[in-house]
Amino acid sequence: MKRSLHLPMLALTFALTACSGADLLNSLVPGDGYHVIRDLRYGDGPRRTLDLYVPEGAAPAAPTIVFFYGGGWESGSKDDFVFVGQAFASRGYVTAIPDYRVYPEARFPMFLEDAAAAVAWVRANTDQTRAAAGPVYLVGHSAGAHIAAMLTLDNTWLAEVGNKVCEAIVATAGLAGPYDFLPLRSATLKDIFGSESSRPQTQPINHVDGTAPPMLLITGTADTTVLPRNSARLAARIRNSGGIAEERSYDGIGHIELVASLAVPLHSLAPALDDIDRFFRRHPVGGSSCRGSG
Repeated sequence: MKRSLHLPMLALTFALTACSGADLLNSLVPGDGYHVIRDLRYGDGPRRTLDLYVPEGAAPAAPTIVFFYGGGWESGSKDDFVFVGQAFASRGYVTAIPDYRVYPEARFPMFLEDAAAAVAWVRANTDQTRAAAGPVYLVGHSAGAHIAAMLTLDNTWLAEVGNKVCEAIVATAGLAGPYDFLPLRSATLKDIFGSESSRPQTQPINHVDGTAPPMLLITGTADTTVLPRNSARLAARIRNSGGIAEERSYDGIGHIELVASLAVPLHSLAPALDDIDRFFRRHPVGGSSCRGSG
């Protein structure tokens, strides 16, 4: 997909790679049309809290997104993603953005355990969230897309908190996700994902059986951080197994630009927000696209 960019937009996008970039972007998103409930605790410990973005006038059973940010499984903060919460709230979604434990405090599968606990908390606390008392949508970027995919494809993590995938998740969208990234070359990643013999179980692609909720996998052709082949391979595996997977690829879009395009000032970079919204609306809560028993 081709797009034209104005120089100020490019400058703003590249600013996201700096420490102050998220603050700059968040300062430019609209502050009306939603309200934020901060630091809701879904578990013990300082990183097991979430922020909730509630659209103004949200119905008691509004559709709900849980968004997992990236950061290489070793960094990140929900405070940096106001622009994501606002973007989805503007489309009518109650949006939860949890923090989760990261390296070196956490190694696989601790961040998956936190993510599952956050999903379970959102589903169990509809009185606070105004969310629908049913399954939620998952969205993730980069390492967060890996987390979202693992919750979607492997029932282990939601089962540990008393949930089942097909009861908890309607559909999932992954942006620039690492789904098939062995062998590991980084010493940090080797430490995060454990012994070589156990690493295949850390890969979303190895948990595909064709029964999981529908997935939308989005990439940019200019992404050199997480190669687009991760999404292509996962989508092919899902479809070949009888499941539902759609792909979107945006010409010339890089790793940071992809998530940045969710922000109001940068919507023209790529239609990620529109594509996610359309995909989710084609798979409404109460639909029957998920064929698994787990």
